[in-house]
Amino acid sequence: MKTPVFRGANVALVTPFTWDNKVNFDVLGQLIEFQIANGTAAITICGTTGEKSTLDDKEHKDCLLYAIDKVNGRVPVIAGTGSNDTRYCLSMSKFACEAGADALLCVTPYYNKTSQAGLIKHFSLVADAVTKPMILYSVPSRTGMGITAETYYELSKHPNINGTKEASGDLELLMHVRRLCGDELNIWSGEDSLIVPVLSVGGQGVISVLSNIVPKQVSDICNLWFEGKAAESAAIAVDTFDLAKNLFLETNPIPVKEALRLMGYEVGDPRMPLVRMTEKNLAILKASMEAHKLI
Repeated sequence: MKTPVFRGANVALVTPFTWDNKVNFDVLGQLIEFQIANGTAAITICGTTGEKSTLDDKEHKDCLLYAIDKVNGRVPVIAGTGSNDTRYCLSMSKFACEAGADALLCVTPYYNKTSQAGLIKHFSLVADAVTKPMILYSVPSRTGMGITAETYYELSKHPNINGTKEASGDLELLMHVRRLCGDELNIWSGEDSLIVPVLSVGGQGVISVLSNIVPKQVSDICNLWFEGKAAESAAIAVDTFDLAKNLFLETNPIPVKEALRLMGYEVGDPRMPLVRMTEKNLAILKASMEAHKLI
């Protein structure tokens, strides 16, 4: 049995930028404190929501170092280090381990799509080289490929591969993975609208976009479930369903940055090629936030 890196709600934190498109570390610190104060179990820095793909090497490393220092051991820090270049993934993963990250989040290689055999070799090479546990990340809608149950089974044999963030939305796949891997592969939901269904088949929680704006509610969904209060957990999930869906009206993290801006956090614009939310969709998001008394 592999002890999960964390249990509960883990925020996939945005990276705030200044008006001149530099990382805004002051606001990043505010966001980290907001999360910890509201019960977030872990923090993922420089993931997809953190716009890792448009951070240069120095920015990426500086964000990791800042987050690790700011959190100061209060909750686990998971470093987004995945890449479509195995060499770069190896390099950044080693850096994150040396910097003091508690775990790594490694997405499947994107654009230059590999085979399932290639996934096994890619992840295994990284896992062989690092000193911290790895969480795999499958998000086929963004990368063009997912991880099969059989591939998960092979990867679960590696002692450094702790689990996966599954954002395929395929509950049948998760059932198959649970049957094959048992407790040798922890599963976290990568979809905020499916937290309770994933928990119901043995999931350990969520790596969440929604937690950026309602960290307490997402934490409560997980914690109540683990306390055996399934009905209460599901009630919060149903209540926040509209928020979870409206944060994906456009490509993540466009809507969540708009939401944080409405809440008073100066997170800046997403980096190009991402642009600000359309007025039509912003009105939908704003109405949802007003209904939840977030603004």
